[in-house]
This record gives sequence, structure tokens and C-alpha cells, in this order.
Amino acid sequence: MLSKLFKALSRSRSSIADAFNKLAGKRVTPESLETLEEQLLSADLGYITVESILDVVERHSKSDFIQKVNEHLVNLLPGKFNPTPFENPTILLVVGVNGTGKTTTAAKLAHLYKKMGQTVTLIAADTYRAAAVDQLKIWGNRVGCNLVCNEKTAEPTSVLFDGLESARANKSDVVIVDTAGRLHTYSNLMAELAKMYRVVENRFPEFTLRSLIVMDASLGQNSIIQAKEFGKHVKLDGAILTKLDGTARGGIVFPLFQELGIPVEFIGIGEDLYDLEHFDPNAYVDGLLGLEQNVK
Repeated sequence: MLSKLFKALSRSRSSIADAFNKLAGKRVTPESLETLEEQLLSADLGYITVESILDVVERHSKSDFIQKVNEHLVNLLPGKFNPTPFENPTILLVVGVNGTGKTTTAAKLAHLYKKMGQTVTLIAADTYRAAAVDQLKIWGNRVGCNLVCNEKTAEPTSVLFDGLESARANKSDVVIVDTAGRLHTYSNLMAELAKMYRVVENRFPEFTLRSLIVMDASLGQNSIIQAKEFGKHVKLDGAILTKLDGTARGGIVFPLFQELGIPVEFIGIGEDLYDLEHFDPNAYVDGLLGLEQNVK
């Protein structure tokens, strides 16, 4: 039975694996390398990663270069992410542009840590989209965690402050903050996000603060631009990749880590609370190259 991740990577795999399959068993030529380069770039692996892959193929063209490419790609990524219960009270600030799936992802994170036995508070700090609060209320009830919202104010920092006061009083282990989607080009909204970050640092120092950017995989290289801009306002500790099943641009994890040092920690592979996979570089690269064999 193939894993959900392997299935989600099908469109990316059809681009990347097919490019290598066309070379298998044939003499590597400048023309075939150029074709390979074009196909790999279209999958958004990034120029630096693609050039390093071509070097591996050239050096091992007379042997099993697919396996060498596999090893090379795994080495370019961060190690396997294994979420564990937080020892200190921790805030997960969920950020990103509109439409990436932040609210659903916040609920999935709440579910994950609740299953680990941690007490969780959800803060609905997206004050610009009424549906986001309603959506989070439904998710919060399903997860069974404390939810803090205030539909009478449009000031997200105020909601955040009240939520953290509540989490402090309830001795929550994990606080997950769903922020409003904002385009990285909107300076006032980015400044607002920076303000929220400062409030946590200055007023709630007992919490460990981690920012996670939720990224739509189908945006490809645009995601890198977004992450760069968000990183100017808040320290990004990790990324969560969504909508992999609808895109052939699954290679974006490489430039994200190679160029910005941001590791992908989770991958959203569906709409259910359970559809959040921990990032495993071996499984991910296998999925891109079509090397998985009957993995559950």
C-alpha cells in the first residue's frame, strides 16, 4: 500500500522521475543533460540544487546514478523531523499568505500535540476573516482544546495578548496562534505581524516562541520570495508545506533549505486532522524519484 505522501507527490514525481528515466541506460550527452536540467528546473528544485544533480549524474553516468542522486538529495535536506512534547511552554505562531491553509494547519497541530498529552490553547488571531474564527471554533471543539477569540475587535495583537494571558493562567503546554493571511508586499500588515512577535518576546518571556510559515507548494519559487520577506519581520523556525497533491513543484523544499536555511517540518496531505506528516527526507526523496516500494 503506497503512503499518502507518495501519492501526494505523484505530479512532482511524473516530472522528476520521468526526466531521469529517459536517461537510464543511455549515454549521457550535453543535449540530454540540458533536457534534464530544464525538466528539473520546472519542478522548482532551484538552480543550485539542479546544477549539483547534473554533476552527480555526469560523475556516475556509467553506474546506477539514480541511487547516487537519491543519496545526494537526501544529504541536501535537514534530518527527519520528529515532534516531541514540549518541555517548556511553547507558542507556535502560524504565518503565511492568504489561502495556504493556515487555519486548518493550526487545528492539525493542536490535534497532534493534544494526542501527545499536552494541554493546548488555540488563539484565533485572524481578525480579518470572520470565517477563520468560525472554522477554528469547529476545529477546536473536535480537538477538545481551549480556544480564545474576540469577534468584537479587529486588533489581532489584542486577541493574542488575551489568549496568552488565558494560556498562562491555564498553564498550557502549547499555544497555537492562527494569524491572518497577508501578502508579503503589504508593509502595514507585515509590521503588524512583527508587533505581535515583539509582544510575545517582551510580555511573555516564559514561553518559547517558534514561527512556522505555511506554504502552498504550487506557488513554487514565489514561496521563496514570500519566505524571505516574512523572515525580515519574524524569525522563521520552520515551514509547513501544503497542497502537494495539486502541483508538480514539490522540489521547492530544496531551495527553501539550501538558500534560506528553513527546514520543512510538516507536510499537509489532506483535510482531515490526521493529515499532517512529519518531514522525512528519505521518504520525500523516494517519493520524488519513484523509489518507494509497498510502503504503508
